[in-house]
Amino acid sequence: MKEQANSNNIERTKQNDISDNKMGVMPIGKLMITLSWPAMISMLIQALYNIVDSMFVGMISEAALSAITLIFPVQMFLIAVAIGTGVGVGSLISRKLGANEQDEANDVASHGFFLSFVNWSVFALFGVFGVKAFMNLYDVSDYIIQNGGIYLQIICIGSVFALVEVNIEKTLQSTGNTIMPMFASLIGAVTNIILDPIFIFGIGPIPQMGVIGAAIATVIGQAVSMCVGLFLIFGYSHDVKIKVKGFRFKADILKQIYIVGAPSILMQTVSSIMLFMMNSIIAISQTAIAIFGSYFRLQSFIFMPVFGLNQGAMPIIGYNFGAKNKERMMKAYQTGLAFSIAIMTIGMLVFLAIPEKLLYIFSASDAMIEMGVPALRILSLAFIPAGFAIMTSATFQATGHGLLSMWQSLLRQILVLVPVAFVLVRLFGISYVWWSFPISELADVVFSMILLRRLYKREIATLA
Repeated sequence: MKEQANSNNIERTKQNDISDNKMGVMPIGKLMITLSWPAMISMLIQALYNIVDSMFVGMISEAALSAITLIFPVQMFLIAVAIGTGVGVGSLISRKLGANEQDEANDVASHGFFLSFVNWSVFALFGVFGVKAFMNLYDVSDYIIQNGGIYLQIICIGSVFALVEVNIEKTLQSTGNTIMPMFASLIGAVTNIILDPIFIFGIGPIPQMGVIGAAIATVIGQAVSMCVGLFLIFGYSHDVKIKVKGFRFKADILKQIYIVGAPSILMQTVSSIMLFMMNSIIAISQTAIAIFGSYFRLQSFIFMPVFGLNQGAMPIIGYNFGAKNKERMMKAYQTGLAFSIAIMTIGMLVFLAIPEKLLYIFSASDAMIEMGVPALRILSLAFIPAGFAIMTSATFQATGHGLLSMWQSLLRQILVLVPVAFVLVRLFGISYVWWSFPISELADVVFSMILLRRLYKREIATLA
């Protein structure tokens, strides 16, 4: 009888914990916004880095804008490695702190810090020895190859600042500190905005450096963010401490970091591969490359808030799935879906209404306006189905089905998009390549609905 009573008390305690946790009781809309907005701001700041460079480089020439568009896949892969490693580090730190294992949490934070330098050495070597071979994969003019190559070399060799800064950001976030890392990123972005026109066009004793100046301004901005981050992690934060003296890598910690981090890197690498393939397909037209680069940077301001919303929705969906609260879990999914579609609808309407003004942000040539105005309108038709796909992907991940999310990402970004784009260019010409995006997103909606329906029947419908 006593054991039964203890069992009942434990069960009541668990139920009280579930009912008291904000994930289980706080109004879902308010909770989702609370959890999402720091990630949204951080991602928008990252998008700002990309668009500011392009905005000022576009003032140089269409060819210069095309040059930095072609190297964007490598930049995205660099960020994928930084974020993926940071996600693995942050996840492990959170678990160690939750288990009250402070020394182990400090050790994980130290691993993340030094892994940044290991990853940097790989990108730096690529910057010195691999850039020329990468640029020669494109069939474009010598000007584009030369300027894109120089820009990419500077970014890769100076990538230590971005890699360290992102790691510090994820480390601090793992302790619940989301505001300070966002502040560090913002300072770097503002620095980049100020320095871009100075280094690109020259002022006073600073000579005009063109595309090279844009790369230098970006690296300096990242260096400023890193310095602020270092101050926060070494001088301000006391939740985890990075130990430099006597540090040695441990195989078991590296394994635990990349068990979580590697899938994240792989998922984000899909976008990098897609960009490279699409750039290769449209390389027959310098104008098309410039338009695609402009579009990709513009749409990041629409997609990044949705991805941030994704990060806020996943813990709510996951928590209530684990708590077997079917109604609240589905309401979280539906609320996230409504927010996502609302954001995407606003983005689509903006792209449909003022495509010329959007392109003029990048000092678009007459040729860019002629081809780009219909292109942006066509591309915007992909926004709403993409919003559905992104939020559905969050549900797959939150319920422990990351593999479904990976297949979904592969379908929408490579398996349908690239072949359709290739066929459209060959059969109808470069102006029709943009239709590949709404076609692939619609195909992914159908695929996602089938997977979601199967998941609902097998696991969600049976929840108490």
